[in-house]
Amino acid sequence: MIRKPIRKAVFPVAGLGTRFLPATKAIPKEMLPIIDRPLIQYAVDEAREAGIEQLIFVTGRGKTSIVEHFDTAFELEATMAGRGKSLDVLDATRIQPGNLVTVRQQVPLGLGHAIWCARAIVGDEPFAIFLPDELMIGTPGCMKQMVEAYNEVGGNLISVLEVPEDEVSSYGVIKPGAKISPSLTEVIGLVEKPRREDAPSNLIISGRYILQPEVMRTLEDQGKGAGGEIQLTDAMARMIGTQPFHAVTFAGRRYDCGSKAGFVEATLELALARPDMADDVRVLIRRLAAEID
Repeated sequence: MIRKPIRKAVFPVAGLGTRFLPATKAIPKEMLPIIDRPLIQYAVDEAREAGIEQLIFVTGRGKTSIVEHFDTAFELEATMAGRGKSLDVLDATRIQPGNLVTVRQQVPLGLGHAIWCARAIVGDEPFAIFLPDELMIGTPGCMKQMVEAYNEVGGNLISVLEVPEDEVSSYGVIKPGAKISPSLTEVIGLVEKPRREDAPSNLIISGRYILQPEVMRTLEDQGKGAGGEIQLTDAMARMIGTQPFHAVTFAGRRYDCGSKAGFVEATLELALARPDMADDVRVLIRRLAAEID
């Protein structure tokens, strides 16, 4: 069966980032760096690896630096070239003209509302969603794994990971159905931030989605849910039974960079994975551990 390819991706980046104040008073949380690359760069790189062509940023006030990061910095490049420095380090920040689109979410009404704001650009195509503060590291990347699954089963897909049962109330959780393969599971229900005793599983939605365009019509009249916000999970739950829904268990590591501890964990682990830093970072960790002991 020929399916429409996944060419577009929505990045909801209008959030206030209050958990990282005062750092995020003037800097978007998506621009906070894990070593030398901002969070949004990791998400964009993952999208491009998966064959995504058009990047749709749903932004808010004070978020212009996210777009500027992917613009051409003439003065910087001219200065670096004049000093004989390589511009290769900037290659990942270059987006083909016309492939980055922004739309405003004027009022912070939740993730579901942010996605709905991109409806005119998404049009009648299936599309991906990336939550940039969910840093997903794997080979291949999470979205490429999902696109491969989409090419097999079509419909709607969400990435999932197992967490301890005492953490399920912080996430959207799936009710699993039939096991299609070791990494692919049918989804027969979704619950946003359930109580531990009410959770249908410990498989949480981990910040990556492939959805059919009909979700936009569902979001049009979606009422407020958990936290008094319009939840994407609630809209997806209403679609189950009308369209195929599957969960892809991500083969890789996920870092919750919306939390300070997760941000530090990601920084340390990615630094240890880099040949140019690993030895120095190991020395630092040993020294700090010795001081704690």
